[in-house]
Amino acid sequence: MSMTEAIGRMQGIQSMISELTKPAAAAESKAAALKSAAATSLATGTGSGDAASFTQALTAALGGTAGTDVSSLANNLGLGSTTAVSALKGLTAPGTAPVAGTAPAAGAATGTGVVAMAKKYIGVPYVWGGTNPATGMDCSGFTQRVFKDLGVEIPRVVSDQMRQGTPVASLAEAKPGDLLVSFGGDHISIYLGNGKAIDAPVPGKTIQIRDAWEQHSNLTSIRRIVPAGAGS
Repeated sequence: MSMTEAIGRMQGIQSMISELTKPAAAAESKAAALKSAAATSLATGTGSGDAASFTQALTAALGGTAGTDVSSLANNLGLGSTTAVSALKGLTAPGTAPVAGTAPAAGAATGTGVVAMAKKYIGVPYVWGGTNPATGMDCSGFTQRVFKDLGVEIPRVVSDQMRQGTPVASLAEAKPGDLLVSFGGDHISIYLGNGKAIDAPVPGKTIQIRDAWEQHSNLTSIRRIVPAGAGS
């Protein structure tokens, strides 16, 4: 075999190798691009994050039809048998930060949850005008913080808080988590049930559980901000 023939044969082999490796490289590139597109869709909220919209996004990226099965797409991406939505939830698009945890939706909060959250602040000192658990809270700062922790926004001061939610006729009908307003709107506490309440009382004292003296002559109103909850 002449030198010219040998060189020609080598060039032919190199060309063949190049052609054989193209499909694998293209498939790998396509899968990578698809994962990136899916991650971007989730990170930016495209399609509201639901399975149907996510399926459309994946099938569009694959050049398929809207009827393509999500599990098949996940398998094509090497994601196993779980759905694409579950498998890709942890991904974020390049240059974006992971989504931080959020408070529970207001509709998920109950009086039972209010009581549990309020008890976490036992021992925090009373500070007039305070809203920060690290330094102290006043009565309405405390109640506002408890509901905010549960994803429920209520106003800052008692005079506004006492107009929120729905009225409760008497302490006998009150449920854990209800707001007890006393002294014509000068003070507010959270009812715990069984004749007990929790509040940020006065300067020099800390948030504490005590007997609900509001059952006597100074109870102004009772407001239910969230449903009572199971077992209440």
